[in-house]
Amino acid sequence: MGRSREPYLWALFSAGGMVAALVLPALAFVLWIAAPAGWIQLGGYDRVAPLVLHPVTRAALLALVVLGLFHAAHRFRYTLYDGLQLYHLNALIAGLTYGAAAVASLAAAWTLATVP
Repeated sequence: MGRSREPYLWALFSAGGMVAALVLPALAFVLWIAAPAGWIQLGGYDRVAPLVLHPVTRAALLALVVLGLFHAAHRFRYTLYDGLQLYHLNALIAGLTYGAAAVASLAAAWTLATVP
């Protein structure tokens, strides 16, 4: 019998939950509250572009997106599995949710890699 992939999926879920709980609220506060209110100055494109185009920043953005996607996929899977009691479709639901997260993660990686 093969090894279970379940621990890896739970690890992605917990890491995504940590990102969703700690990093995204701070990022949302800075981008959607503090900057529009004039409490901080983000600068123009010429100032922000070198930061966003740096490989470390791109890797951090990719990590935020990938972990968030897998967290959402895991929550959606168990919402369908437990909430709607679709126990008989467990394998199909798991394949679709995690597959969609993987495809969206690859699309995010390609986008971050090709943006000049």
